[in-house]
Amino acid sequence: MPADFETCLADLDSRLDDTQEQAIRDEWRLFLAGQWDQDTFKPSARRPAPSKVDWPDIHINDAVQDVDLMVLSELSGVSHTLACGGNDALNVRSNYGTGIMPLMFGCEWFIMPRETDTLPTAVPLHSADAVRKLVDAGVPDVRTGLGARVFDTAERFLEVFERFPAIGRNVMLYHPDTQGPVDIAEMVWGSEMFCAFCDQPDLVKQSLAFFTETYAAFHRKWFELAPVDVTLSPHWGFMQTGGLMIRNDSLMNISSEMYVEFVRPFDQRLFDEFDGGAIHFCGRGDHFIEAMSEMDGLTGVNLSQPELNDMETVYRCTVDKGIQLLGLSEAAARDAHRPLHGLAHVV
Repeated sequence: MPADFETCLADLDSRLDDTQEQAIRDEWRLFLAGQWDQDTFKPSARRPAPSKVDWPDIHINDAVQDVDLMVLSELSGVSHTLACGGNDALNVRSNYGTGIMPLMFGCEWFIMPRETDTLPTAVPLHSADAVRKLVDAGVPDVRTGLGARVFDTAERFLEVFERFPAIGRNVMLYHPDTQGPVDIAEMVWGSEMFCAFCDQPDLVKQSLAFFTETYAAFHRKWFELAPVDVTLSPHWGFMQTGGLMIRNDSLMNISSEMYVEFVRPFDQRLFDEFDGGAIHFCGRGDHFIEAMSEMDGLTGVNLSQPELNDMETVYRCTVDKGIQLLGLSEAAARDAHRPLHGLAHVV
């Protein structure tokens, strides 16, 4: 019989080793400060600390509907890391998928079929007129759509951190998947947005400015609730420097010139306000990575598919310039056949 909420939390609290976790955080601080003395960085593995109780198996479709199930789902990942002696950073989030921001603008929530056990997304509006109306209406309340649930979940995490001190000392809460301005624009507008870069450039810029201001309003409220140390900022299973992890998956579909004209100024505006940060992109990005590397406050890059990129171009525009690579695959690091300057975090 799976254990209940309180029993699972007590179990996790009892298995956390302050000394060991502090040592891992110290390793991250050395890496993020550019002081790691090996060519690549991989945090030390923990001593395995198996669970003493039977944690429930929580389906993501259930977790997104219940705050306590979401909290337990996220902390079960921490429990698994401790049990197997993993080296991931211990961090959790309000894990509601990519639809958090689009639902603030009236998009429909799309829950995936149960057999996929995959995070939900959002259905685009597929209308330039609808996007124009959003821009004219101004920045919405950040608790609109999924916003209230996202913030309620964060408050529940903070309550757990208060009641279970070892969890509070060693597990970090990071900002949810708010994507980035251009990804929000595509998810709200639909793929028609890419034609609009040529056909309606003024509306594209207006919408990106609007989504940027909404993103900023959301994160002001988020960091007010859950302040972050920008020298050791958690994200996914790692750490970074700076307040934000901006997702730019849509960039693979536009030219480097379009990136510089339309997208980079708004990402820069966010880095300016939130003490910089890192950028994630899927797919191929070697065509815009040089322009991206020129941003003020860009401290790290996370790319999920190095095999689709000219990695020498990526290395030249990241680690050679002091910009860290986060979550680089072991295969990519092994195949680099060149120095990575202690600036590549390898998983």
